Amino acid sequence: MSLASTEPAKKVATYTADRAENGFLIELFKDKETGEKTEVYLTAAAPGAFKGYHLHRVRAARYVAIKGKMKITLYAPGDPGSKEEHILDAANPSRLFIPKDIATGLENIGDEEAWLVNYPDPAYDPSLTDEQVEYTEQELLQGIVK
Repeated sequence: MSLASTEPAKKVATYTADRAENGFLIELFKDKETGEKTEVYLTAAAPGAFKGYHLHRVRAARYVAIKGKMKITLYAPGDPGSKEEHILDAANPSRLFIPKDIATGLENIGDEEAWLVNYPDPAYDPSLTDEQVEYTEQELLQGIVK
């Protein structure tokens, strides 16, 4: 009889729009019912790396920095003047709630790899294929809505 069990945790590289690697994601917890939905994941970015912009039509994000420092830039598509910036720093932990339909960009502004934990609400469901929408900052500044 084993006192504990292990299971693989999916790790995937992430890329910019021009296909340059900018970090990775690790699925930390999957739902208990089906094992298909990701309830918590970690996103990592190298110093200076930028991830985004994208929004989720169905789910909100809840971020906590557990290593390094990240600048989170938000836009409401269709409202170029809505830009907000938030700093998440593992040295001074706080949680940032981002509602669905808000375009989000993540930039590592520290000098070490930065890690954010996201516990999306509802959990990430890979069967929702059109749920994530990609934007450029230029599109957001022009007020484009996709």
